Amino acid sequence: MSASSLPSLSSAVEKLAAALGVPRSIVRAQRWRLPDGSKFYHPKFRWCLLMKAVVERFCRTFAPGSVVLYIAGSENRSVRLETAALAALGVTLDSAAKIPDVIVHHTEKNWLLLIEAVTSAGPVDGKRRKELKHLFADCKAGLVFVTAFETRRTMQTFVSQIAWESEVWIAEDPDHMIHFNGERFLGPYPDVMPRKR
Repeated sequence: MSASSLPSLSSAVEKLAAALGVPRSIVRAQRWRLPDGSKFYHPKFRWCLLMKAVVERFCRTFAPGSVVLYIAGSENRSVRLETAALAALGVTLDSAAKIPDVIVHHTEKNWLLLIEAVTSAGPVDGKRRKELKHLFADCKAGLVFVTAFETRRTMQTFVSQIAWESEVWIAEDPDHMIHFNGERFLGPYPDVMPRKR
């Protein structure tokens, strides 16, 4: 999508305000670049900066050419939701479900990266990993669980909670990732691979 085909900033702000259910006067927008090179507008709130780093930096380094299928807004509202692409992967998202902050399909490897951006809630811990495994049980792609932090200091607060067989990415060191045990580095485990049909 070229910059000229993007909606105007004013119309983008109107759409974002409607999607988030907030007055237009409080929404500030910023332009994000997706892994495929296309751009879109997202609210400019402090808690969105980590998700922006995930989309622009993590994906470029660890899932090049991937497709961003979901980006959270606020209160279970999304600002980007690719329903048809998720359905093609066997995923239907219930609006009441605890959906991860960012969902990315690494098409080359057929992995669905479920990314929690820790700005207010916690990381992918054992309980959250089980919830996500259940929520995405019918997915035709292998599931990869990632927790994103802004800084190492933030991660230190949560390190004892992080689930085994998951990944951690820290925005201040964007070219590195921390792997929590298991035989794989950034990849799905047998318990979250698509079922043979």
